[in-house]
Formats: sequence, C-alpha cells, structure tokens
Amino acid sequence: MGDDVLGRGSRRDQEIVLVDIVDDDDHDDVPAVRRQDSLYVDATRAGGANHRGGQEESWARTLKLAFQCVGILYGDIGTSPLFVYSSTFKDGVRHPDDLLGALSLIIYSFALFTIVKYVFIALRANDDGDGGTFALYTLISRHAKVSLIPNQQAEDELISKYNTGKPQATLRRARWMKELLETNRAVKIWLFLLTILATAMVISDAVLTPAISVLSAVGGLKEKAPNLTTDEIVWITVATLVVLFAIQRFGTDKIGYLFAPIILLWLLLIGCVGIYNTIKFDTGVLRAFNLKYIIDYFRRNKKDGWISLSGILLCFTGTEALFSDLGYFSIRSIQLSFSFGLVPSVLLAYIGQAAYLREHPEHIANTFYRSTPNVMFWPTFILAVAASIIGSQAMISCAFATISHLQTLNCFPRVKILHTSRQYSGQLYIPEVNFLLCVGACLVTIGFKTTVIIGEAHAICVVFVMIITTLLLTIVMLLVWKVSIWYVALFFIVFMSSESIYLSAVLYQFVHGEYVPVAMSVFLMIVMTVWHYVHVKRYEFELEHTVPRDKVKELLERRDIQRVPGVGLFYTDLVQGIPPVFPHLIEKIPSIHSVLIFVSIKHLPIPSVDRSERFIFRHVDKEEYKVFQCVARYGYRDPMEEAKDFVDALTENLQYYIRDVNFYTTGGDQHIFRSTSYASSIAESFASYEKHSGHAVYAEEMLTPAESFSEHTKQLSGRSKHFKQFQVENMNMQKMEKVQQEQQAILREMENGVVYILGESDIVASPHSSLLNKIIFY
Repeated sequence: MGDDVLGRGSRRDQEIVLVDIVDDDDHDDVPAVRRQDSLYVDATRAGGANHRGGQEESWARTLKLAFQCVGILYGDIGTSPLFVYSSTFKDGVRHPDDLLGALSLIIYSFALFTIVKYVFIALRANDDGDGGTFALYTLISRHAKVSLIPNQQAEDELISKYNTGKPQATLRRARWMKELLETNRAVKIWLFLLTILATAMVISDAVLTPAISVLSAVGGLKEKAPNLTTDEIVWITVATLVVLFAIQRFGTDKIGYLFAPIILLWLLLIGCVGIYNTIKFDTGVLRAFNLKYIIDYFRRNKKDGWISLSGILLCFTGTEALFSDLGYFSIRSIQLSFSFGLVPSVLLAYIGQAAYLREHPEHIANTFYRSTPNVMFWPTFILAVAASIIGSQAMISCAFATISHLQTLNCFPRVKILHTSRQYSGQLYIPEVNFLLCVGACLVTIGFKTTVIIGEAHAICVVFVMIITTLLLTIVMLLVWKVSIWYVALFFIVFMSSESIYLSAVLYQFVHGEYVPVAMSVFLMIVMTVWHYVHVKRYEFELEHTVPRDKVKELLERRDIQRVPGVGLFYTDLVQGIPPVFPHLIEKIPSIHSVLIFVSIKHLPIPSVDRSERFIFRHVDKEEYKVFQCVARYGYRDPMEEAKDFVDALTENLQYYIRDVNFYTTGGDQHIFRSTSYASSIAESFASYEKHSGHAVYAEEMLTPAESFSEHTKQLSGRSKHFKQFQVENMNMQKMEKVQQEQQAILREMENGVVYILGESDIVASPHSSLLNKIIFY
C-alpha cells in the first residue's frame, strides 16, 4: 500500500496527493490514510510582501492613500450626526441649555478620544504599520514571551524586523513588566482573554454598525413619504444591507476609490449645512466650547445626564476601526485626511444641529433631516444613504483583518481569505464571514427596528474596545516605549477614568439592547478560546512525546523500509523535534521518500518576514539519509502563495543550506548562521571552481549560516570565533563537487514529484479528566 500511495507523486504531471496520517492510539488497527484530490492547506502557501506602513512614502503616495482613507475609514464617524442627538435625548430636551451641555460633551469627547488618543497616540503604537488590539498584543509578544503556545525559538529574534530592543538598566519598571508577563501564567491568560474579547467586540460591531447607519439614513424617507410604515423602512434597509455586503467581493482597493468621492461630498455637505444652521438659528451655540456648560448639564440633570452619556459616545464610533485598519493605509495619510477633512466637517454638523434644536427642540427625534434645508433634502438623502453604506465599510474591513489575525494566533477556525489587492497585502475579503455578517446585520435590523435600541447595543462594543485598548497601550508604554512613568500614569488615569464613566452609563441600560453584542461576543470568545486551548494542548502533547533521535535513527535504518522516488513534505505544527505521528507513518506505510522534509509553518508576532529569512533547516541524523527539518516562518500579514510556489522557494533555500552547511560546520551539529560577511568570497570560490572544472555551481545570492533551532543557539557565541578564522581559500574542489552532487540529487527527486503528508494527532479527554475537558474535547 505504501508504494501505491507514496508513489502517486512520482511524476510532475500527475495530481498532487495529500496523505493524512492520524495519530490515535485507540485505533492503531485501522489504517488512517485518506486521499484528497486537492491541496489547500496553509502550510503549502508562502510569500512575503513589503509592508508600506513601516517605510518612508512619497507625498504622492500619501495623498493617494489619504484619498482612499476617506472612503474606507471615515464613513462610520462621518455618519454619526444622523443619530447622536436622538440617542442622547430619548425623552426630549428639558432645558435649552442642555443642548449646549450635550454639544460641549460631544466636542471634548470627540477631541479627547478620537483626536488625542487614537490619531496622535494609538497610531504611534503600531506594529510596523499595523494597528488594532491584535497588533498591540503582537507588539507586546515580541518584547515579552506571553504566547501560550511553547513554540518560541531564540533564532526568531534574529529576524531583522523583530527589533525588540533590550530594557535599559535604569528602567526597572520595563524589566519588572517583562518579568511579570513572562513568569505569571495568570497574567498571560488574562492578557490573551482581553485581546480576544476586544476582537470579538470588533466583529460584533461589524454587525451593528451597518444596521444603525443604514437604518438612520433610510428613515429620512418618512419626511417626504409619511405614509411609510416602520416595517417598510426596515425592509428597505435590509435590501440596502444585502447590496452593501454583496459588493465586498470586489475588494477594499476598488471600493476605496469608489466611495471616497461620495464621502468627500458628504463631509462637505454636512459641514456647509452646519455653517448655514449656525448662522441662521443661533450663533450662541459656540459658547459650548466653554467647559462650564458640561458642569451645568450634569448639575441640572444628575442621573439622567449620566445615562445620556451612552448616546454621547456614539459621536466617536468608528475610532477602533480607524486604528485597526491602519494596515490598509499609513499613519501620515490618516492624520492628514482626518485633520483637514473629517474633524471640521463633523464638528460643524454637530454645532449646526444644536443651533437648529435651540429653536425647534420638538424635532429631536429626527434632527438631521429636519435641520436640512428643503431644497437640499433629496441630495442630502441620497448622500446620507450612500455615506451610511460606506460607513459600514470601515467595520467590515476591520472584521476581515481581525479574523485574519486571529487565524495566525490559532484562535479561529480556518476560513478562506482572499487578498483583493496585489499592491497592498492588508486588503482582504473573507466570503464566509461576509455572509454571516450580512445575516447578522439583517436580523438585528428586523428585530430592533429602531436606531435608538441598536445605538445602545452599538455603544457597549465601542466602550469595551476602548478600555481594552487603553490597558494594552499602557503596557506598550511601560514595556516598549519606556517613557516617563508620569506620562504613563497621566495617560492611564485620564482615559481609564473617563472611559469607565461611559461604560457605567452603558451598562445601566444593559437590558435595553446591550445584551445582543455581549451575547455575540461571548459566543465568539468561547469559539476562539476553545480553538486555541485545544491547539495548545495538542502542541504540548506532541512536544512531550517527540521522537528521540535514537528512535529516528532506528526507524531510518530498518531494512524493511523502502525508499521511494520523490520528495515527501511531512507537515507538522511542532518546531522542536520529530512529531510522534512519524512512527505511525512508518508502521502503516513502511516506506519513505528519497528526500523527506518535516515542514513546520510558524507565524511570528510581526507583520511580515523577509523571504530571505523565511526558511531555517537542519539535518535529521546522518546526511546520507536526506531527512531534514524545516521551519517556514511568516508574519501575520504575509500573503500565502500556492503549493508550487512554496515548494520552489523551499527547494531554493534547501540548496543554499546544503551548500552552506558543508563549508561552515564541523562536527556533528549542522546549522545555519545568517551573515553576509562571507557571501562575496564564497561566490568567488564557486566561480573559480566553475572555471576550472567546467561544472555549473549554484552561485546566486547566498543564505549564509544561521542557527536553525533553539537548542543550538546557545552555542552561537562560542562558534563565532571559529567562523571568523575560517579562510575561504582553504576550500577544496572535492568538497565543492560533493555539494554539487547533493544539490543535483535533491533536484532530481523534486522532478520525480512531491507528496504532501499531514501528520495530525487526535486529542481526546482521559477518563479522569474534568467534565469541562470532556465537553471541549468531545
């Protein structure tokens, strides 16, 4: 049976066969080999892209991205004037000066949270150009070992983009924070849970944002068609939502260019209408810039004023999407378009509505359309619907990016992720998630019917994510930025206290609708936690049961083991040692390929890994066995390629390894140490060999030796002197010829075909496990 299965890949023009070996001690008598006709696994896809976020960009590119920013990021914040006042004054305006108090709260809340916290602080805490709570978590992970999966390797820190830096001797708090995060498992778990709670809230918000934005805009039809019923408005909204989610497949890049002109017109319109209303009705509302009116507002309304904060905070919805979608654009492009486009338009809109309500407080339920001049109603309505659709785009894009990140953290079931732009790797589309978001938004719209209830549900997502972002930013300031403790304390006290007040106001109305996003987030958290927990337990099991080197040697030397032509790629999550499922493969299929490579796909807490640093190799026992271990390292934003491209890249780097390991190692341990100091002299030696022998030698740009696995990294400093003393001119032609023969042998086996083998362990709960474990592993 082994020859039949493994030999299927013996020719390149034949189909690729995927062999899945299941390690299950309870079913050893049943061969568990399943053939699949196609290959779609993450391990077979590779690639890299330079991320523009960490690079200097021209002003032309900045302006181009700033233009797209308007279409993708600002629709949500820009459409908040549709419903903020109606959500704040649910029972009507009791006192004319309450409008000044509410406007003052809107102005300073918007300035504090959106401008100060996100645009000028949080955007600076990006992870090489990527933002959001996940990026903050990975940034922390790079400076402290907080991952719950024990797959850290010392050589990962040698990657050029890792750039962790070391705490200075004088910064005891940075060392204290690092030690706390690395040694206290409870802190690691809480940090992980906070991160996935924030991501779950962001995904839930991607359901609520389209519902409230589109419903608010469509509700304006009642001004010109008062006979429309609430149900009819709801079904028009549902139809609009279906169209919105249907166009997601065209990609963010195309949508950004399509939406940006509409949002620009929208911002220009609401700004001009705001100026018109302010001049016509009451220029006195400009007094709201005086903080005195906030104090008077709470003194006058007391508890009701506190409760109204749940409506005020809707003025800065979309700020987390702005931070999370940083990976689509750049810091400078966001700050430019935000400062000169969004801020003046939105604030003028709020000021103008307050001026109108000073004379017409009875129109609080539909302030936006009532304050719009009649001659401008239809243009305003069309733009409002379009802008509300676009406003949902920011959260949908954010949800796609969040789920993509969760997969690299092994916290989410595998779904198909499509990269919609060849130029910008961060622009994604996930069909299955898009469908579920569409269904959720439609159900919320049909169930709640009004923007007031949806707004209350929307608010809890916003404030929870903001609080978690504040906590993570504080850790980043202590651990990564190492700024003055007084700045850290000021930041934490100001934002945590103010956001906690908003949270308390939101939680007071929990039963009014806030339970919906909480329920969705709890469900998502359970899925993500269970998925990650099982992955961690499986990895720990495989790590504890790695096959000893003596056992591997014994298996390879068995006389009944047949070596069949071709290359076998044995995929495993384990990056340290040989997985325990390997002996099961030998027992059930007593044959292995002429070249066998154990391949581990590993995602690092960085956005991207350069192609030249992607692969690390190591021989398994003797060279003549042609059995290797390979770890392919990716960042969480690296786009994946198809199987053939991955194999080509792996083969090329394996050639470099074979060449380098023969000239830079002595003794038993063979490894690679990355350095460029010897590359030119090595190339000259190979060129000289070509000239005298007449044989071609691979003399392209080289990967010079790099330490390939953690247990050898400690020996690096001791061996460096040996490397420096090594003289290239002592290389003999016989060794060069040996290298060439090994390289050609690998290429011949690649031509014979490649078979992909998945080693998979089934995890089951033991009879003495807890009830919770039995449920999880059922």
